[in-house]
Amino acid sequence: MIETIKETPSGTDECKVVCPKFEYTFSILGKKWTGLIIDVLLEGPVRFKDLTNAIPEVSDRVLVERLKELEQEGIVTRPVGEERTARVGYCLTEKGFALKKVMDEVQNWANEWVCLDKDSSKS
Repeated sequence: MIETIKETPSGTDECKVVCPKFEYTFSILGKKWTGLIIDVLLEGPVRFKDLTNAIPEVSDRVLVERLKELEQEGIVTRPVGEERTARVGYCLTEKGFALKKVMDEVQNWANEWVCLDKDSSKS
């Protein structure tokens, strides 16, 4: 565990233990495009082409990289259909769907606190 020192309002130092699981989670979810990928997949299984259409700003290379990372973490699965065309789609696992509440709360926070107008800011 990582310990950080922060000054409390009374002026004394307080040692706070940072949980490695918390830090690791943010290292996964904090990567660019990951949140949007999860958000699209929360709607249900999609094919790669549908993901690129839903998030047109992300390059195919980065999208593949993020999907592989999410697969390795057990958040996304890539079942291959048994049809002749062998359609490959992506969907969230149970672990991935468990992020729904988190994603909803992040959206609520963003709606309240994030202003995309560069000339003004919420406080």
